Order: sequence, then C-alpha cells, then structure tokens
Amino acid sequence: MVQWTVVALIAFAWSVRPAAIPVGDLYAASTREHPSRSTADASGAGPDVAVTIDWTLLRTLDHRHGTASDALRALDGKRVRLPGFIVPLDDLEDTVKEFLLVPYYGACVHVPPPPPNQLVYAQMARGSTPMSWWQAVWLEGTLHITRYQSVYGVAGFRMTVERVTPYIDAATPSARDAVR
Repeated sequence: MVQWTVVALIAFAWSVRPAAIPVGDLYAASTREHPSRSTADASGAGPDVAVTIDWTLLRTLDHRHGTASDALRALDGKRVRLPGFIVPLDDLEDTVKEFLLVPYYGACVHVPPPPPNQLVYAQMARGSTPMSWWQAVWLEGTLHITRYQSVYGVAGFRMTVERVTPYIDAATPSARDAVR
C-alpha cells in the first residue's frame, strides 16, 4: 500500500510543470510599447521601440505548417521585449553569448522539451550576459521567425539580444533599468 502511494506521488510530481511567468494580462501586449521608450507609433515602426510581447503570442506560430498569425508576422524583424528563463547552450559557463529562452523554469531540462513555438534561440548582439538559471529575465532585441535546432530542442524563433534585465513586472519603474 505504501509503495503504491509513493509511486502515485512520484508520478504526480513528475507530471506537474512549473507555471509560466506571471506577467499579468499580456495577451494584448503585442500592441503595447516598452514603458521606457516614447513614440507615437506602438506598432514597432520606430527604430527605438521595443514592443512587449508574451508567450501567448508566440504560441500562434503553427510550427507544424510553418505559418504564423498576422500579429506575429507583423513583429518578424522588429524589436521586442519578452520575459523568460535562460537555458545555456554551453554547460558550466558563468556567462553566455547564446542560449535558449523558455517560458517557465526547468524547460528543456525535462523531457520532452517545449514545442518550437515556446523556444527562442537567443544570441547576444555584443558581449555576453551573466548566466542565471533560476532568475527570470526580460530580453530585448530583434525577433525573427525561423527554426533553430539545438541540443535541447527545436526553437521556432531567433532573437538578437541587445539588453537583458531582471524580470520585474513592466509597470515597475525599476524594470526599465538594465543591470546587465
């Protein structure tokens, strides 16, 4: 009896995935501009505008057929700001130049990895960023809809990262101050 209880608890614990980053109601965030930038056009047309997006928008990529929603296609090649967790592609490094961004802690370490529309391959535009497995971050950079095969799974997006900041809700002024 005790053995079956232990097995059931282990099976339950194994099946539970951590929750995605609680970023409030960001479903419509694809049209909201970065709070530290000012522009009359929130569509991303200005060169210094970073549109805040979330994983719900990235899920609109149909990775099986290679099609994306109109809202997602409009952001291809544009500057965006996206929260997530860093998964380094080089093990045992203190800083990383390229990594995967995932929506929840522990993704890609568990099997199976998230689908391609929930993985972003990221490369630093300049230099590297300190590695932080357990801390959520905001990435700001140029997003491209393209496949990238990594050792941890297939990413449906590539991002050239210009800024990495600790994750704090976008409404908090300190979220706008880059520390890396």
